Amino acid sequence: MLRSSRLVVNYLQRRMPGTVYKIETEREDDGRWIAEVPDLPGVLVYGATEKEAITAAQALALRVLADRIEEQKEPTETFTVSVPSRR
Repeated sequence: MLRSSRLVVNYLQRRMPGTVYKIETEREDDGRWIAEVPDLPGVLVYGATEKEAITAAQALALRVLADRIEEQKEPTETFTVSVPSRR
């Protein structure tokens, strides 16, 4: 099962109104990491490390959102991008 940082998601939802897209990660049997944004179809990537997979998922999610904005499928009155640091 993919896991997400529920505390980070809850924190962001309180601090920044709007949509928060969570990233879920899981380690595959072969050692690779998979990261997915369930609310953005097609945002599913692999990485050699969890950090690499998360970074790739963030980048792909931003591309998907940019495409949606260009196609006017997402509101564009206000738009905030925040990437929490992982320590």
